[in-house]
Amino acid sequence: MEAFWNMTCGCSCSETGGEAFCYDFKLLKDPSTCINHLLTLIFDLLLLIMISLVMIHKSLSGPVRRVQRLSKLQLVSVITNGSLGMLHLSIGIWVFEEQLRKTHSVLPLNWWLLEFFQGFTWMLVGLTLSLELKQFPRTWLWVFSTLLFFFSGIFCALSISYAFSSRELNLKEALDVVSFPGAALLLLCTYKSCKCDGEVGERLYAPLNRNQFNEVDPVSYENVTPFAKAGFFSRISFWWLNLLMKRGQERTLEDEDMPKLRESERAESCYFLFVDQLDRQKLSVLWTIILCHQRDILISGFCALLKVLSLSSCPIILNAFVLVSEDNGSFKYEGYVLAIALFFIKIIESLSQRQWYFRTRLVGMKVKSLLTAAIYKKQLRLSNAARLVHSGGEIMSYVTVDAYRIGEFPFWFHQTWTTILQLCIAVVILIRAVGLATIASLVVILVAVLFNAPIATLQHKYLSKLLVAQDERLKASSEALVNVKVLKFYAWEIHFKNAIESLRKVELKWLSSVLLQKAYNVIIFWSSPMFVSAATFGACYLLKVPLHANNLFTFVATLRLVQNPISIIPDLIGVVIQANIAFTRIVKFLEAPELPGENVRNLCFDEKLKGTILINSADFSWEGNNASKPALRNINLKVIPGQKIAICGEVGSGKSTLLAAILGEVPVTKGNIEVYGKFAYVSQTSWIQRGTIQENILFGSDLDAQRYQETLDRCSLVKDLELFPHGDLTEIGERGVNLSGGQKQRIQLARALYQNADVYLLDDPFSAVDAHTATNLFSEYILEGLKGKTVLLVTHQVDFLPAFDYVLLMSYGKSLQAAPYHHLLSSNQEFQDLVNAHKETAGSDQPVDVTSSHEHSNSDREVTQSFKQKQFKAMNGDQLIKKEERERGDTGFKPYLQYLNQSRGYMYFSASALSFLMFLTCQIIQNSWMAANVDNPHVSTLQLILVYLMIGIGSTIFLMTRIFLAVALGFQSSKSLFSQLMNSLLRAPMSFYDSTPLGRILSRVSVDLSILDLDIPLSLTNAVGGFIGYYADLIVLTAITWQVLFISIPMVYIVIRLQRHYYACAKEFMRMDGTTKSSVANHVAETVAGSMTIRAFEAEDRFFKKNLDLIDANASPFFHSFSSSEWLIQRLETVYAIVLASAALCMVMLPPGTLTSGFIGMALSYGLSLNSSLVYSTRCQCILANHIVSVERLNQYMHIPTEAQEVIEGNRPPVNWPVAGKVEIQDLQIRYRPGGPLVLHGITCNFEGGCKIGIVGRTGSGKSTLISALFRLVEPAGGKIIVDGIDISCIGLHDLRSSFGIIPQDPTLFIGTVRYNLDPLSQHSDQEIWEVLRKCQLQDAVKDKGGLESSVVEDGSNWSTGQRQLFCLGRALLRKSRILVLDEATASIDNATDLILQKTIKTEFADCTVITVAHRIPTVMNCTMVLAINEGKLAEYDKPMKLMKRKSSLFAQLVKEYWSHLQSAESH
Repeated sequence: MEAFWNMTCGCSCSETGGEAFCYDFKLLKDPSTCINHLLTLIFDLLLLIMISLVMIHKSLSGPVRRVQRLSKLQLVSVITNGSLGMLHLSIGIWVFEEQLRKTHSVLPLNWWLLEFFQGFTWMLVGLTLSLELKQFPRTWLWVFSTLLFFFSGIFCALSISYAFSSRELNLKEALDVVSFPGAALLLLCTYKSCKCDGEVGERLYAPLNRNQFNEVDPVSYENVTPFAKAGFFSRISFWWLNLLMKRGQERTLEDEDMPKLRESERAESCYFLFVDQLDRQKLSVLWTIILCHQRDILISGFCALLKVLSLSSCPIILNAFVLVSEDNGSFKYEGYVLAIALFFIKIIESLSQRQWYFRTRLVGMKVKSLLTAAIYKKQLRLSNAARLVHSGGEIMSYVTVDAYRIGEFPFWFHQTWTTILQLCIAVVILIRAVGLATIASLVVILVAVLFNAPIATLQHKYLSKLLVAQDERLKASSEALVNVKVLKFYAWEIHFKNAIESLRKVELKWLSSVLLQKAYNVIIFWSSPMFVSAATFGACYLLKVPLHANNLFTFVATLRLVQNPISIIPDLIGVVIQANIAFTRIVKFLEAPELPGENVRNLCFDEKLKGTILINSADFSWEGNNASKPALRNINLKVIPGQKIAICGEVGSGKSTLLAAILGEVPVTKGNIEVYGKFAYVSQTSWIQRGTIQENILFGSDLDAQRYQETLDRCSLVKDLELFPHGDLTEIGERGVNLSGGQKQRIQLARALYQNADVYLLDDPFSAVDAHTATNLFSEYILEGLKGKTVLLVTHQVDFLPAFDYVLLMSYGKSLQAAPYHHLLSSNQEFQDLVNAHKETAGSDQPVDVTSSHEHSNSDREVTQSFKQKQFKAMNGDQLIKKEERERGDTGFKPYLQYLNQSRGYMYFSASALSFLMFLTCQIIQNSWMAANVDNPHVSTLQLILVYLMIGIGSTIFLMTRIFLAVALGFQSSKSLFSQLMNSLLRAPMSFYDSTPLGRILSRVSVDLSILDLDIPLSLTNAVGGFIGYYADLIVLTAITWQVLFISIPMVYIVIRLQRHYYACAKEFMRMDGTTKSSVANHVAETVAGSMTIRAFEAEDRFFKKNLDLIDANASPFFHSFSSSEWLIQRLETVYAIVLASAALCMVMLPPGTLTSGFIGMALSYGLSLNSSLVYSTRCQCILANHIVSVERLNQYMHIPTEAQEVIEGNRPPVNWPVAGKVEIQDLQIRYRPGGPLVLHGITCNFEGGCKIGIVGRTGSGKSTLISALFRLVEPAGGKIIVDGIDISCIGLHDLRSSFGIIPQDPTLFIGTVRYNLDPLSQHSDQEIWEVLRKCQLQDAVKDKGGLESSVVEDGSNWSTGQRQLFCLGRALLRKSRILVLDEATASIDNATDLILQKTIKTEFADCTVITVAHRIPTVMNCTMVLAINEGKLAEYDKPMKLMKRKSSLFAQLVKEYWSHLQSAESH
């Protein structure tokens, strides 16, 4: 063995102190030792053997493919590694020649043989891997490149460590260091090659994996983000963003400037990858998400590690600098080398940190996109039982708040372990600096962590409570905003605002607790470095550890470097807790029960079966498997293709539930159901999408002009479209707010007819239209348009029943009998009662002369041609629904001032900023005291430490003051802004709601308010603190080395220019993010409301695809927003690195003794933390700039023009007003918008007190507008309304509306109890409420459900539409107003109930003025006077019998049409 050692190394073990020395592991650190050389040779030899075997195997296995063109990265790798190999070979030859010249022997072998092997290995491995990337198996590529990178990294680290410890740098160490970048380039080439292969594979297989959405997007390759095609260097430097940033500087960015995301970042790719992994791996949702993004997580983790290592090397360099300043340097130009090394280390730190942050943000965005898509997909399939648990407001909260919180978490993920690693490395450096005194540091850190544990637990608890309270408030807010028209009719806005504000008080209680817990966290972690320093210096004094400038400022610099990671621990804890709670809520939702997977519709290959419905002894229950509570019992039904079935029965008998069961919405608990063919469904409550009328009718189908025109004709829509400013291209407001009830219903019918389905399920579609239109629809639509189709029509209108093949009579959830009309009439007593009730309500005095209704159909056809010419003309006028507005350009400090201008906000903010300035001043004084006196013999160590501690305690007091003031600022501002927002929204006129989609409002009261509550308070104080901290560090650095001002002043100018460049784009990105976020929220809200219709038309995939597109449209500005912040910070860090390196060079170049070692240490410790301060400051400013957009958005809706005053104190009506109930209408003119056309044209008439007034007219004639004018939902453009001698425009709105009673057109119930829905103001006793329920025929139904405390769920969906209408009647009976308005009040109830109601109203409101708007002519036949309106003008006003006698009378015409409609129905 000794002979071998002599031959190889040229020395024996005995010469160097025995056996042990030769194999001492410590010798590995020295690159010149023989054992180090031998290990390198063995590694090189193994690598050469492995690569040779692979190449031989490759050459034998098949022909070598043509060499492909090299990329730029491969060229750089070839040049770098080839040069390294040549350098090693050249050194080997030179060493060999020198050895022969001096010793005339080739022994020892170690030096020259090592260099030969190193050179040959680098040449072969480096060039082979760089040039033959495509030829090598992927596994071997990764093995070689990873091994080379790993061992090069180890040798590089050992060489650097040895160089610092030995204070010398030889050739071998330099080569080891230089070899590491070559190995890194090889690893990068491998990664790029494998990634490209993967992308090719994805493109090849994409159509197979996404068969649902395999259409080629014609614009998918246009305007894609430059990031998609950016090269390696462009990506790490964010150079690809320059063009967009330049465009943003030149002009304000618009939506069309926003590039699309690349394929892998789009919601569709993310969602389907997630679903595929979830199905394949059978893992939890969390682990599936991690698996989907493991590569990005690992790469960002590697970048985070590189950042921590580069950051942690800075105190070591500082220590070396102080030694150089004390003339203890290792070599002559060590100071210059250290300054240059410092520059490069800071550049590496910047590059790695930027990629870390960018990639984690990218992962967060993808996770947010896939969760939003998953929530949307889930709510399309959510069972009815689950909908009771997860309301529409909560689903909105999952999308807008919870998915956002989870999307923020990946950015913080690596902070968890990097903070721990950084602390561990800091401890190692501290041990080296102060020895055993480090134990005191660890004890203080441990105490801080232990103190934080219960605070973190409390924070989790309070945050959970806060989110629950937020959900409750959001649910109440969304319910109030959806039904704001009803609230205004009943004058309940104040009550609902108080209810929402009481929920907000609960939310604020938990918010204050959460903010205070955050404050305690911040105090603990911001003050801990000071206590760590004091404890450590105290331990140094006790343990007699000497304190000098080099070890003291190494300690201080290390603490300053970990101060930022420590200071974000409170934020990190908060983010982890928020993400955990949000994730738990979303997972609970995603695991909620769905509608049965097996659809009731059967695949139909036999054309003869299409349209068949077979139900055999079936029970159906809304609660799924709960067979004990069936909604329908023992249903038997057989419908053959082409049959037309009418379904009738009393209110609540299960008619709508039967249609839902056929659609598959109500699970079967017993028996079976089979349906063949395609469905079309028309719901009882109209569901209209936001968009044009044409889009609503086509509903995703292609436009066939002939079929489309025929559909408009059959649905009697031609005349209505003529009245709209842009025909069928008129934008409809959300939920069809700018349409009448009849128009909404006919658009629904047109949508169904255009689909050309096999089975038509129509749920009482004629209740909202007048008799003439109903007759037209029945004749043209049901009998002609649906000829040969299977039709199931739910109706209360007995007139049409004879025309049907069968009539199905339902009662209490059972099908009593199905038979032809006359057979059922003769054999079934209940049906006879139903028909008799209709005859009684219709009256017996039929007019003799009945004209045909066809002339109106002809008039419709006469306008068809002119309509065709108009409908596709360019739209010059304004649409009702405006594009969402956003602030443009640089708004400066305006939104910040809006935030601070709340409840003494300026005072809190100024005091907080001043406190932080004092805190930093104390820190600077602390460190200056140490720098000036650490080597001062006249100051004892104890005195040094005590003064340091006293200053530190003072700084902690300022810190506590600052953070509590920040919490107070946030709390007060949130409270004030919310109050103003709700006041503004609930006092806004109806015109605002008509033109503003609900999603825009809800996104503000959900996600924007959440950001206002939780994020802005601390991000504002952090941004200001970071700004002050950065300039404080810069001032300290330049104060000590003033020469650096020559570089730092121009650099500050560059920084300001860069920030302006950034803010020009970043604010637009975030504003676009806000508006596109509203679009996502709109779409979700719209889908929640119409999910049953969407499923019926099997349009789930189309709606899901639209949702994916909206998510991408929202993700793109967010992606470019966080990319631009990294773009900015990277350039600022480069500027900083230049300033720091310049300061270091100044210190080196100054004559010895100019600066003491203490001040050099202080300057460098502040200089090293300057980077962290800059990044922290800029990041906080970027975050704040993003968050402050929420204040802008909230402020837009805080200054909406309001309605008139609620109460005018000097002009209040008498308490019992109105007494007589006389209504005088004088030249009333109404227009919905300033500059818009008149809707009512100068109506003049008087309603005498106690009279019963009937208002009639065709659909869209202005009947409901007159009612809106009476309640002042719309203010007159001219004229006035006088009630009992008081002009209603002169009194407060609350006084006016609370004095009238109304039963509105759309029956609305609120979440709560039966008692709450009838008497929300708690003004009546139980006895009064039960009496009203008896009169409304609801007593039994309420008792069956549990009495007055029985629940009413969202939208009152656990009560039938008819029952909801009866509740509205109950409210009117309880109010006992002298003026009662019935706006189509009996449209959704059966004739028997209608008859009882008419009698009830006649009895209960005998002395009152009752104004009835009705489509059912018999309803107004018993009125004292009838007002007929035609196209917004008063056509006639007289007693009904007088009007009947006039041949030209509109009312007489309507009556004739009604009886014609009856006769027509009977003849059919």
